[in-house]
Amino acid sequence: MWKDVLNNSDKKKKYINYVNDWEQKIHSFLEFDPERTSAESLSGGGRFSGVPYAVKDNIAVKDYRLTCGSKILENFVSPYDADVIGKLHSSGAVPVAKCNMDEFGMGSSTDNSALAVTNNPWDTGRVSGGSSGGAAAAVAAGLVPFSLGSDTGGSVRQPASFCGVYGLKPTYGAVSRYGLVAYASSLDVIGVLSRDLNLLGDVFDMIKGQDEKDQTTVKLDPDLPSDLQIDDGKPVFGYLGGDLGLDKSVEAGYRNCIDMLIKQGYSVKEISIPALDYVIPAYYTIATAEASANLARFNGVRYGYRSKGAETPLDLMKKTRHEGFGDEVKLRILLGTYVLRSGFQDRYYIKAQKIRTKIINDLASLFKTIELLILPAFPTPAFRHGEAELTQYQQKVADKFTATANLAGIPALSFPAGVYGGLPVGLQLFAPHSREKLLLKGAAIIGREIPVPEVPGYRSIEDICGGQGR
Repeated sequence: MWKDVLNNSDKKKKYINYVNDWEQKIHSFLEFDPERTSAESLSGGGRFSGVPYAVKDNIAVKDYRLTCGSKILENFVSPYDADVIGKLHSSGAVPVAKCNMDEFGMGSSTDNSALAVTNNPWDTGRVSGGSSGGAAAAVAAGLVPFSLGSDTGGSVRQPASFCGVYGLKPTYGAVSRYGLVAYASSLDVIGVLSRDLNLLGDVFDMIKGQDEKDQTTVKLDPDLPSDLQIDDGKPVFGYLGGDLGLDKSVEAGYRNCIDMLIKQGYSVKEISIPALDYVIPAYYTIATAEASANLARFNGVRYGYRSKGAETPLDLMKKTRHEGFGDEVKLRILLGTYVLRSGFQDRYYIKAQKIRTKIINDLASLFKTIELLILPAFPTPAFRHGEAELTQYQQKVADKFTATANLAGIPALSFPAGVYGGLPVGLQLFAPHSREKLLLKGAAIIGREIPVPEVPGYRSIEDICGGQGR
């Protein structure tokens, strides 16, 4: 269907009009150009031939801008494709848009972008989540069937939960980071967002694999027993017990999901993660330290924004970074520089790495007794723009459920768990290292009883091009 849309001028016009109508309300894209469709993409017979998709604007797509949501890269055009883009291109998929994001991936709202403010399609007065907020909003509204995002501490899963779609954070090293602008190199992962769980799985299968340009990539073990027969044998689920400090709507969605699994006859065990209270200090110590090193390259010398009137190289660097970076990015660079100071590394950075090892070991022990772990994705549904409901500090503290998977390097998948008070609630599943297939099957079990919700005004591509409303 999608291939026919991009080949047919009348259908393409209807599609573009649908996108433009939504974009006036949600501003999920920084660039949108379906006219870049190549004859090669549309004539080929690849798995995704002619399928359009959107890309978070920290992933390189040749001849598109690569802004990272920052003034410092606002006019930078990528000269090459990321590894994941090359793989999708070989299958015939067409990148038609670059998505808005929190600057350099630092935020939980996409309000930290220097270039636009993205609204949640369920309620435009609320955030779409972050930092892959544009990617999640676009998928929820039906502007593209899937999008690529990045997940450093929950940046795919949290916006997916806010917008009522699926969001996959693969195992660290399963997908090449070549062409992803680095935030925190030991935590960053390229992920996938979609309303269609099967499509999400197919995209992951296409983009995963070793890459000689990224030495952190790993070959997934083909003998790993990751294909549980869900219809014959039932996986064991675990869930966090006790008071988790959840909003009442998230609490309701969480309990409803657990109760549903029990009623369906699945084994569900209450568990605990002893190191969970230490996730946030460990995560932000490691992430900001790595960000401080990675963002040092943006100094106005080689590329990107350059301040005017500087008299010395040092003055140029100071003025460029002061004018080009937003407040959140400056804060995290300062924090990272502080924890890496001589004499401070043992006190902060090394201690954080020890906590990380403890978290890895806790989860490894846990997965000896269960196969899938159910967690909240975020303690609240989508919050309003600004800091009236959640301050920047509160947003950071709320990342503990998602950042756990990044510290451990394990795969995680957020999934829709219902609509409460007019807003979607999302939860997430954790699985052992390299068990993405198990995650997808667990989400499929839940999806049979709790389907993906439709945003009011959402239309399928068949409806759009057939001229039929819902």
